[in-house]
Amino acid sequence: MTELVLTRHNDLIDPLVRVWGWEIPVYLFLGGWVAGMMIIVGYFLIQGRHREDTCVCAVLPALSVVVLSLGMLALFLDLDHKLYVWRLYTTFQGTSPMSWGAWILLLVYPALVAAFILRPPELLQGISPGFDRLSAYLAEPRRVRVIAALNVVLGVGLGIYTGILLSALGARPFWNSAILGPLFLVSGLSTAAAFGHLVARHEEERELLATSDNVFLMIELAALSLLLIGLLSSSQAHAAAARLVLGGPFTAVFWVLVVGVGIVIPLAIQVLAVTHRIAHTPLGPLLVMAGGLALRFVVVAVGQASHWAKG
Repeated sequence: MTELVLTRHNDLIDPLVRVWGWEIPVYLFLGGWVAGMMIIVGYFLIQGRHREDTCVCAVLPALSVVVLSLGMLALFLDLDHKLYVWRLYTTFQGTSPMSWGAWILLLVYPALVAAFILRPPELLQGISPGFDRLSAYLAEPRRVRVIAALNVVLGVGLGIYTGILLSALGARPFWNSAILGPLFLVSGLSTAAAFGHLVARHEEERELLATSDNVFLMIELAALSLLLIGLLSSSQAHAAAARLVLGGPFTAVFWVLVVGVGIVIPLAIQVLAVTHRIAHTPLGPLLVMAGGLALRFVVVAVGQASHWAKG
């Protein structure tokens, strides 16, 4: 990340260098969403729900491949030296979140493809004897458990990595928190559960995903609280970073879009739905997904606006 070093600093005169544009928050959102869908797919595979025609796990793997590819396209567009991206895969640096992320992203694809082949859509069933034999081979219970475990483990890794990618950049006080990894993971789980709730055809599955999303939303709200408390109780620079959303220029967008529209309102809607006081509605899930995207945009923007005071 580029830093502009000056002998003095005045926010009204000196520019604040912002390196990341829309591509990074979009990538973080899509990556988190895929991470959540992988964990949900793994859970349903363990439960044996993939044998049911109406299981949402039949559509999530193929969708995840498409969504993750779009996210990686956004990441690719952000790169300055696009022709050298292949060099990430010539080495592995254990202390580099970027290196971990590159290899996790590479391993995610075969895990998703295996889950897709295990429960292909009716359109592809019978398309070729070889494809059917491979699907039957993967459907053996022991192999199903392996595919499920791979999706869960890689999903957790992908979800946490999207937050650690930011928290490792200590030059930005707002990002310098260990809570970002778990926050982005639970936000990804929330958006994935919300989407599953939106497209599920089975009533029991819809209830399960809506209830799960309510739990994830409450955990996400707690994680956001811990993030701000941790920043406020840390150094002066961290406290100043927290104040960017506590009375500062990002206050309205954070509390209205991220907390209000993205968590509190859909949580209230979905609590009423799972307690059968109102019918299930797509409004709640759509707000959750919009809030997940807003969270990434706000966190990236606030982080780039935060800085260490000049000595």
